Amino acid sequence: MTISRIDPDSLPPAVGYSQATVAEGTCIVHVAGQVGITPDGTVVGPDHRSQLEQALRNLKLALEAAGATAGDVAKVTFYVVDYGPEVLGALFEATAAVFGSEPPTSAATLVGVAALVDPEYKVEVEATAILT
Repeated sequence: MTISRIDPDSLPPAVGYSQATVAEGTCIVHVAGQVGITPDGTVVGPDHRSQLEQALRNLKLALEAAGATAGDVAKVTFYVVDYGPEVLGALFEATAAVFGSEPPTSAATLVGVAALVDPEYKVEVEATAILT
C-alpha cells in the first residue's frame, strides 16, 4: 500500500493534514462515522474535546479491526455541531491524545453541521484507508 501525500507550494500550507492524497492499493477500508460514545452507548461528555477524543478512539479501533493503522488513512472527514475556532484546538489535542506522534496526515475535511443523528452528539468522524 502506498499513500502519497501532496502539498504543492501553490496552495496554502496544510497544518495537520495533506492537501491531497494519492492512494494505491488493493483493499479500501471505509470506516463509518464514529461518534463520542463508549461501547455501551454512553455519550462521554457534552463538550467537543471529550467527544472528539472518544470518536477518534472508536475510529482507531475500527481501523485496527480492519487491519489498518493511521498511516493507511487516505481521507478523514469531521462533522462538527456548533463549530467555533476553539474546536480546531480541541481537534488537535484529541488527535494527539489518541494517535500520539503518528496521527493521520491524510486529506481532511471539517464540516460544520446543524445537527447529527442524536442531539447529544457534537462530532462524527469517518475515514477511508487503503491496504494492499
